[in-house]
Amino acid sequence: MANLKLTDVEKTYAGAVNVLNDINLDIEQGELIVFVGPSGCGKSTLLRMIAGLERITGGELQIDGQVVNDVPPSERGIAMVFQSYALYPHMTVRDNMAFALKIAKKSKAEIDAAIDKAARILQLEPYLDRLPKALSGGQRQRVAIGRSIVRDPKVYLFDEPLSNLDAALRVATRIEIAQLKEQMPDSTMIYVTHDQVEAMTLASRIVVLANKGIAQVGAPLELYERPNSEFVAQFIGSPSMNLLAGEVVQTGAQTTVKLDKGGVAVSDVPTEAADMGLKVNVGVRPEDMVEAPAGGQMLYTGRVAFTEALGEVTLLYFGDADPDAAQVIAKLPGIHTDVRGTEVALTADPSKVHIFHNGQSLLYR
Repeated sequence: MANLKLTDVEKTYAGAVNVLNDINLDIEQGELIVFVGPSGCGKSTLLRMIAGLERITGGELQIDGQVVNDVPPSERGIAMVFQSYALYPHMTVRDNMAFALKIAKKSKAEIDAAIDKAARILQLEPYLDRLPKALSGGQRQRVAIGRSIVRDPKVYLFDEPLSNLDAALRVATRIEIAQLKEQMPDSTMIYVTHDQVEAMTLASRIVVLANKGIAQVGAPLELYERPNSEFVAQFIGSPSMNLLAGEVVQTGAQTTVKLDKGGVAVSDVPTEAADMGLKVNVGVRPEDMVEAPAGGQMLYTGRVAFTEALGEVTLLYFGDADPDAAQVIAKLPGIHTDVRGTEVALTADPSKVHIFHNGQSLLYR
């Protein structure tokens, strides 16, 4: 198993189209790192550069201290699981898993031992003699993962492996991948996904990519609770964090912001005397907004334009006279379908209120 180090890595196509810049990242042995970001941000490109399927046009990639920029994919000690299962339809599960080992001229005993181990880990033992067409989508993806395990690579790479599965299979297979990681604690894994739930539940650390580089790296709850920018704050979490414009009217250990559209926000984010009058955006996650008590301080008051009752929670969508303004959303526990068309006053605990200036969190100044 291995650690990886990316130093000033960049990718440029045809000498002109730059897609990634200044990628600096240390990945320790045993971590499960998840790359997330909007479409086109370069997360799959970065994964393919690590695999050797895309040429690194700048910077340096090290695996276990060895520079591998020019090392062929087959010699990097890496196994990759793609979005497509790419199984050989005429081969049994056993033969699909054994194929790479046969090409590598491993002995029959070595191949059988590797397949038995992988099948046991992935609970594929009953299916070893079946053809892929006799398997469900989740089982096929497990076979694709099994093909990687039998090779005993230094690093496992997953490129959106669950995106072709339906919702129920995606949940089941996600749990299986989490259990697989627990059974292989020393394995280094890098996982690309657009699904925030996968990122939050699987990752040791999440790497958020945007604007041709890394926006923030951290543990899932660190990114959720302490985003360093408006972009990360709105990208992590669903529905997205609400942003409300305002002006700082009190500084200190707690900061008070008077909001442009009425209401007052109190935050535990500290500020200095020089910040008085600073134009900021207050960030509050929909799930952190609660109904304000009668006579209490209100952070936001608005008319509910639409509701979505999800059973355990209800999403309240507030209308705004300004068509260019982002819609405010509250996520309240329980069922609140009777509030549509009514005025609702909301507040939030100061520890849950974020403050951003020029797109950056004041916490990280």
